[in-house]
Amino acid sequence: MNFTLRSDSFEEGQTIPRRFTGEGDDEIPSLVWEGLPHGTQELALICEDPDAPTRFPFVHWIAYKIPPDTMNLPEAMSHDREIEVPHPIIEGKNSFGGIGYGGPLPPEGDRPHHYFFRLYALGQKLDLGPGATKEQLIQAMRGHVLAEAQLMGTYQRVSRRAG
Repeated sequence: MNFTLRSDSFEEGQTIPRRFTGEGDDEIPSLVWEGLPHGTQELALICEDPDAPTRFPFVHWIAYKIPPDTMNLPEAMSHDREIEVPHPIIEGKNSFGGIGYGGPLPPEGDRPHHYFFRLYALGQKLDLGPGATKEQLIQAMRGHVLAEAQLMGTYQRVSRRAG
């Protein structure tokens, strides 16, 4: 079985609903995976926007220390440094400068941006505390990635100015 990632909140390649964006309620969309490779010790997640004009790519969410017996992250989880699902997972620093999930918020009127959720199956537990950056997570994962699953959604802000 292949390692796959999907969401009950939006379909692959489709628009991410407003409630999961910075324009909406900034809720975390659901993520569901299957087909973990044998030997997976923990999982790590990076969500980023490669279309961002200021930072390339713009990091929207980092989560790690996800136990291998966890098969999903439910919709609208809390925005904490540690999330219980049923075991605590740790969140890292996003490009907004905070910890945890920061939903899509491309520049107003910009073309649709692509948001990639990448889930990594790791053959070793990571030694990272809360607030790690994407670079620190990637460095810690180096040589330990057994498989990667990906889900992509899009979002576009529409200008609200009177015309």
